[in-house]
Amino acid sequence: MRSMTRTRTTTTTARLGLRRALLRVSDEVADAVAGNRPVVALESTLYTHGALGQLRPSLEDLVRAHGAVPAVCGVLAGEPTVGLTRPEVERMVHEGAAKVSRRDLAFVVGRRAHGATTIAATMLLARRAGIRVLGTGGLGGVHRGAAASLDVSADLTELGRTRVAVVSSGCKGFLDVARTLEYLETQGVLVATFAPEHAPAADFPAFWARESGVPSPAVVRTEQEAAAVILAQERLQLESGLLLANPIPEEHAIPRGDMEAVIETAVREADELGFSGSQNTPYILQRIRDLTDGRSVAANAALIQANVARAARVAVELCSLESRAVHDNTTTITTTSSLHQPAKTIRDGRQEADILVAGAVALDWSCDYAGTEKLALHTSNPASIRQSIGGVGHNVALAAQRVSRQDKVRLYSHVGDHLASSSAVLGSIQSNGLHTDHIQLIPHARTAQYVAVNDASKNLAVAMADMAIFAQDLPAAAPTAAVRTTRPRWVVVDANWSARGLAAWLDAARAHGARVAFEPVSVEKAARLFPAPASSPASTSDSGGVYPTPLADLAAPNAAELAALHAAAARHGYLATGAWFAAVDAFGIPATGARDRFVRLAGLARTDAGVPQQLVQLLPYVPALAATLGPDGVLLAAVLPAGDPLLDDPAAAPYVLSRNHQVPAGGRLGIGGVYMRLWPPPDPVAAADVASVNGAGDTFLGVLVAGLAQGGRVQDLVDVAQRAAALTLRSREAVSEDLGRLRDEVARAAAGRPAAPLGTGSKAGWRERIAGPSVERTIQ
Repeated sequence: MRSMTRTRTTTTTARLGLRRALLRVSDEVADAVAGNRPVVALESTLYTHGALGQLRPSLEDLVRAHGAVPAVCGVLAGEPTVGLTRPEVERMVHEGAAKVSRRDLAFVVGRRAHGATTIAATMLLARRAGIRVLGTGGLGGVHRGAAASLDVSADLTELGRTRVAVVSSGCKGFLDVARTLEYLETQGVLVATFAPEHAPAADFPAFWARESGVPSPAVVRTEQEAAAVILAQERLQLESGLLLANPIPEEHAIPRGDMEAVIETAVREADELGFSGSQNTPYILQRIRDLTDGRSVAANAALIQANVARAARVAVELCSLESRAVHDNTTTITTTSSLHQPAKTIRDGRQEADILVAGAVALDWSCDYAGTEKLALHTSNPASIRQSIGGVGHNVALAAQRVSRQDKVRLYSHVGDHLASSSAVLGSIQSNGLHTDHIQLIPHARTAQYVAVNDASKNLAVAMADMAIFAQDLPAAAPTAAVRTTRPRWVVVDANWSARGLAAWLDAARAHGARVAFEPVSVEKAARLFPAPASSPASTSDSGGVYPTPLADLAAPNAAELAALHAAAARHGYLATGAWFAAVDAFGIPATGARDRFVRLAGLARTDAGVPQQLVQLLPYVPALAATLGPDGVLLAAVLPAGDPLLDDPAAAPYVLSRNHQVPAGGRLGIGGVYMRLWPPPDPVAAADVASVNGAGDTFLGVLVAGLAQGGRVQDLVDVAQRAAALTLRSREAVSEDLGRLRDEVARAAAGRPAAPLGTGSKAGWRERIAGPSVERTIQ
């Protein structure tokens, strides 16, 4: 398996048929195309002839940050290349490169010169390499006065013959927009403009201005719609291209009226001075820059970045559409014309998942003490230091993915817009087989980082975490949109989110009937599950997230996190509400003799430490708690619903802590009792064999949820989840690369359903499974 930090920059000659024999395609691009992973073509003229200054290198990183592979196209020393590296592009910039359209390719190749490709030539090279989406600034078009000069950009004719989707901010504003659209219509090119959801129509954009005064022939509202159109074009075997017009972001736009006056002046001066042909556009652009005091340059940079980002998202959706089943839902594309054509509907699919993990992805630094004496504070220490991609959410998702038989795990997370870190994170996620559809690029934010300092025994001595990116408020619709799109059986949420963000994820999961697993992350962050309420919970009769509608269905805290959860719940009054008392009373734990039962099931030392008592008191809010106790194993406590077969199973009797004898069975809450069991480690790891403790708990939860999502029972999965954690303890990676060896064992554990199940495997939430005493409702 490839290293998580490996970057592929080498190139190879990819012979994709006889017509492509001269084409060199980088390994990264060739692998992505072959594996149906999203790729975005970029024209090298943006680098050699553009006016973006220091923003130029960010385009490739921007593509990666949105989940796609960048492919800079050009001719290097006579060799047409798709996937130019940065040193190669810099060589072209420093040594000089001719501007190359379709007509110029053979000339530049024959002379073994450098050539920077325009939109037309980039489309041609991209098509031959199998790339379907191109991101750029503005399209060429029909020049004003073209009736006399016949000055029409080759970009338009290329769109008429080469099937590539071009995302741009329309055509450059000094062109004849109306005649450009007429010419594209004649060439058989679909033109659609991105517009707000409820807008029936939209103007075709005019580069620096959002409106041109000319209606767009068609409208798309999302990247999914655009991808559906591209896919339909391919299936219909139409060889013409598509133009997806993306208006400049509103905050960077220059008002149409202002630009029209500037453009009129620049065009008139160019005509008076005799600038025509290839000299016309550069002169006009320079004059527009002068007349706008540089505002046009800033707008140019903003629109290019917006277009490249949108192109990447379209490419991601296009690959997703091809790789998933098509469902009955449809997306609508509205076409406006003088004939008032009806709306066209194109079938679309949604990317469903068994598991959605919402949590942190981070740059992890592991510092293992390498000295012979005790780790010393307030000074430097010898260490072995390595970097990897981790984060609790990432680790849980990766563990679940590696033991799952199907590609049914999705990760929602945030990364900063720092170019190097976002590229490393996105590249690692993709190389490990996880999708990046729901990884959000957050402007002006730092990608999370975690530094762990481990002692000579590889036990954590101290850690520092910069997770500020997750403390920001989530976009209001983000959790609901992610859950609605993926339709998961399970949502795993880690506590790196703010208390408000955590609550939003829990609400979204419950609203869509998904089960919720909570990962406490740390002592400090675990308390976010029980924030201080606006009014004391003790003063209200509301259920407040208490069984049978709990805050979460499952959690796997360690002993310290469990204590923190309990302390927060007690401090903020959650253990003093009427609903909580009703649930605890329904557990049926006797007033006397409870300690003896705790000692029998959990052991004397753990009972004296309060571990089983804390578990029971938290069960009304999280009805299945698997406390990870390091070398002592896992102590599970779970609510048993009334009528659960475990209550009558002689083999399970030793682990039934209590029974509810209320009449009718289970009382109004449907609680039958409490199950508690200690699982020792099935595969103990000697201290000398521990490579790193980082990620072991994340691995345990990821594997546990992977089995539950396959319909398994929690008590059947604890052992295999512990074995997975042991593999990670022996690995220097945050999640062991050997977890795939347990894939069949997880499937067997999930399928091996003895007569006394803990749960039913229904996708419905707790609320839907309390109809009567015969309904099994324990965690699964």
